[in-house]
Amino acid sequence: MVQWGALTEEEPLTALEQLAVVLAGFGAGILVSSVGVASLLSFPILLALGIPPVVANVSNTIGLIPAGIGGAIGYREELREQPALTWRVIILTGIAGAAGAVLLLALPATVFEAIAPWLILGTCLLVGVQPRLSRWLAARRGGGERLTLSATTTVFVLLTGVYGGYFGAGAGVLMIATLALGLDVAFRVISAIRTTSVMAANVVAGVVFVLVADVDWLIVVLLAAGSVVGGYVGARVARRLPATLLRTLVVIAGIVAAVLLWTGAV
Repeated sequence: MVQWGALTEEEPLTALEQLAVVLAGFGAGILVSSVGVASLLSFPILLALGIPPVVANVSNTIGLIPAGIGGAIGYREELREQPALTWRVIILTGIAGAAGAVLLLALPATVFEAIAPWLILGTCLLVGVQPRLSRWLAARRGGGERLTLSATTTVFVLLTGVYGGYFGAGAGVLMIATLALGLDVAFRVISAIRTTSVMAANVVAGVVFVLVADVDWLIVVLLAAGSVVGGYVGARVARRLPATLLRTLVVIAGIVAAVLLWTGAV
């Protein structure tokens, strides 16, 4: 991973660098609520400022929690449509996020990074073909709406939560694919649930990190200041986009995520 101008304890962030972190948080917040690849923006910027990778990952996870809060406020109407489903996904991803955080601290980063690009590309394909695939599945099962999580969908929600707590890049894309294939719910509602579920994984992982990991609190505060606004803006923008356009943006973002992971840019 490339690091530009690595910092030392005697070399704090300049005012311009602090502004860059705030803007990174704002942009990441927008991505949290729209296409679900926030870490692809904020994490490389932290590395470029010389923040050590693990500290950057930990601080980034905590700093983007407010983005989910802003997104939840922006998506409040969609979340009211499926409150029970929303809470179940939040609880599952919160539990799984804790497991992912423990894995981050216990295992080499290369374990998940090796399979992450392939996982994200696969889910991009699923997001792209989901409308046709869902219609085919509905015909096979004889119709009927799926408004609750099946056992299979629950497993994949948990796995996505683990990944979100561990590394997170592209976790939103994975959750979109999981929910879109497992439920018969409007895509805008799925986007809303995705945003709050990623936040849940970050919250629980953040608690673990606060207790046992090194956290750069200046980075956290700067990211949080930008991300809470960005999360709200992203939700307000995404909810007005046609489902096909939003789906296309998610696929593009996922492909970019996979390429950046392959090249070692994040």
